[in-house]
Amino acid sequence: MAKSSILIMLLFMAISYSNAQEVIPLYTGDIPGAKPTPATYVENTEVRSNGTLSVTKVSIPTVTVFEAPKNIATGTAVIICPGGGYGALAFSHEGTDVARRFNAIGVTAFVLKYRLPSDEIMVDKTYGPLQDAQKAIYLVRKNAKKYGIKTRKIGIMGFSAGGHFASTLVTHYNDLKISNPEKINLRPDFAALIYPVISFEESVHTGTMKNLLGPNPPDSLKHYFSANKNVNQKTPPVFFVHAKDDKTVPYENSVLMNAALKQHQIDTDIYLYEKGAHGFGLINKTSDVDWFNLLAQWIKKEKF
Repeated sequence: MAKSSILIMLLFMAISYSNAQEVIPLYTGDIPGAKPTPATYVENTEVRSNGTLSVTKVSIPTVTVFEAPKNIATGTAVIICPGGGYGALAFSHEGTDVARRFNAIGVTAFVLKYRLPSDEIMVDKTYGPLQDAQKAIYLVRKNAKKYGIKTRKIGIMGFSAGGHFASTLVTHYNDLKISNPEKINLRPDFAALIYPVISFEESVHTGTMKNLLGPNPPDSLKHYFSANKNVNQKTPPVFFVHAKDDKTVPYENSVLMNAALKQHQIDTDIYLYEKGAHGFGLINKTSDVDWFNLLAQWIKKEKF
């Protein structure tokens, strides 16, 4: 079979599976702070050479619901934020594939297709992603009863730049960027950050910072978007995974945040692979250790 035919088949299978899930728009009506979407700004999903799905130019953010089987459902939920440097979303191997693993342990998962920061579609691209993060947990907590979720067992998970996205909600859930007339609690109960970008002041991943803040951001914004500098006593517990040989996002990012949490007596755990580089998703081929099992054990230990 020709390579092009294989890719088309993979895309068809992925879309078919996605269509079996409930997809919820984050916003009804106009998106606050959004500009009219240019005709040239069209969402695109492509299959990469390794068979994974990449999504770009998201203007209508959504969550795709993966409900846990009722016979094993624990009442726990997690919002999954794929990475991609704020330039794309690694939607399958850092999104839907992970959701299925959560379903297998009785956790309902919501894969977040968030808007990527862009001056073309946002009045202020700096805070657009945080707005989407707050809206996602708002919707999940508001609809907890519908999905059999316990309102005090809702976490957020992010990979790479998606980890930065998630860490921003973890530290700035009270800096309201959305309408919240019901005063729903936007604080995640726990977080899992997988090879995350954390700091824009130390061990910086410049591409992620530039895509979010522009080429020459002021120090005040660098500080605001460095999660390790914004931890306090009410920050939720966090689990980290990183590889020491990660040349894209140095593992010091996870170490910095882990240390900040410990300094404030927040429960935290970290697993560092010796090798694995960046972007390995669920499977680090250099090790027999399954980090997802470690995460599942940690969630259970933390009584989530």
